[in-house]
Amino acid sequence: MRPLTFLTLAALASTAQADGREIDYRVNDEAFTGYFAPADESPRGTVLIVHDWDGLTDYERRRAEMLAEQGYDAFALDLYGQGNRPVETDAKKAETAKLYQDRERMRELTLAGLAEARAQGAATPTVVMGYCFGGAVALELARSGAAEDVHGYATFHGGLATPEGQGYGPDTPPILIAHGGADEAIPLEDVTSLARQLEGAGVDYEIGIYSGAPHAFTVLDTDRYRQRADERSWSAFMALLDEVLPQQ
Repeated sequence: MRPLTFLTLAALASTAQADGREIDYRVNDEAFTGYFAPADESPRGTVLIVHDWDGLTDYERRRAEMLAEQGYDAFALDLYGQGNRPVETDAKKAETAKLYQDRERMRELTLAGLAEARAQGAATPTVVMGYCFGGAVALELARSGAAEDVHGYATFHGGLATPEGQGYGPDTPPILIAHGGADEAIPLEDVTSLARQLEGAGVDYEIGIYSGAPHAFTVLDTDRYRQRADERSWSAFMALLDEVLPQQ
């Protein structure tokens, strides 16, 4: 599977032959819909995908299929609730604001997504990754230390600020930060601030800054997409998975 090129993986993931399926689940009597793409063969581990600010869409499903092609179970969770997929910018801001203002709920729903992935049969060793808003959620979970059997975290053009009163513990698993050098939404100062925090806490981390890449540079089929930055950050992510979810 590994010899497949990035573009081939992306093309395969967009076809009708995708093997993933939507998963309806409940958290405290609220309905949610995730997406589970199992590996074709014995999985090396699981990747939990946290969606962007527009909720779980075809983008996260496509990434899940790409990961399944690489030999990982992939589960894209739902933080907004069944049928809640905001389209207008103001609606997207409102949905993310609800969770930024209620970090306990953010963590609870993320852990519930992880639990559902495992209930569906996903392999226990897990890496949590997220895009944009989802990257901020992945770091929230990393700081909490509340997730069991999570071996790494990754954020792609995600929010990097640490809320007051929070921090990273020395036992935090490795973290990959993929950031666009031309990102006007998340300044480089946030990158350097995070690096200082992680360095001070003794956390294993890697930061990739990709020249000319704007915010949301991995979002396929958009004017922000930058193939070079996407491929390089994906390669770095594959290296993280190889390291923390090694072939048995």
